Amino acid sequence: MSKGVLVDLTKCVGCGSCTVACKLYNGNEWDDTTPTMGPDAKLNGKNWTVVQFHEVKDSNNQPVWRFVKQQCLHCKEPACASACFAKAFQKTEAGPVIYYPHLCVGCRYCMVACPFNIPKYEWEKAFPLVTKCMMCSGKVEKGEAPACVSVCPADVFKYGDRDALLQEAKDIIAKDSKYVKHIFGEEEVGGTEWIYISDIPFEQLGFKTNVTKRAMPSYTEAYMHATPFVGITWGVILTGLYHYTKRRNQISKENNKNFKA
Repeated sequence: MSKGVLVDLTKCVGCGSCTVACKLYNGNEWDDTTPTMGPDAKLNGKNWTVVQFHEVKDSNNQPVWRFVKQQCLHCKEPACASACFAKAFQKTEAGPVIYYPHLCVGCRYCMVACPFNIPKYEWEKAFPLVTKCMMCSGKVEKGEAPACVSVCPADVFKYGDRDALLQEAKDIIAKDSKYVKHIFGEEEVGGTEWIYISDIPFEQLGFKTNVTKRAMPSYTEAYMHATPFVGITWGVILTGLYHYTKRRNQISKENNKNFKA
């Protein structure tokens, strides 16, 4: 049974403890150009977890602040893993979607495939990699909660079996009328391991609510089997062009020598 995290957005106070824990556990540097907290917080190659601030209106039409933690949602059937012919992205039985940099060929199909625009590319590096939250897979494999979950002082997160958390979320919104009747991540793109409940409609909080309920790999699996052969074909073509060009240069040099002689 896969593990998941239930996020109650009504409890978040925007302290940012989760963003610090993510940095420390994964050894990611701080990015002075892109904040991890605030209205302009964005995920990037160094920010795997951010908390975005949203000023919205509640059911009484009163202005309120809501704070939304963003990270990889760890889809039950991840499009990134389906699109990656090099198997650099793999879904574990425990739930996390893990990225293996030593297998990555830099095609960035994962970035195109992800419906939530999560994987990021290290454009500023000479030898760039793709990066994203991996749900602290080492901790999850040992039965421990992800680092961001374990440090939250406001009880925003609950870690456990995904199916049990989903049922708990249903019970909460059934008993308390303040919550919207929607669990984000229950059905989106076939379901995600991170699920959210809120008292504010999710579209007002920056969530992509217009995504399909169908698992993304089901759209592409009929075509992706051909991707490795396309890659191999291009490799053969480029290798042939390289040797052809190299041979022409050699012949040109020999002709120049003979002409000078």
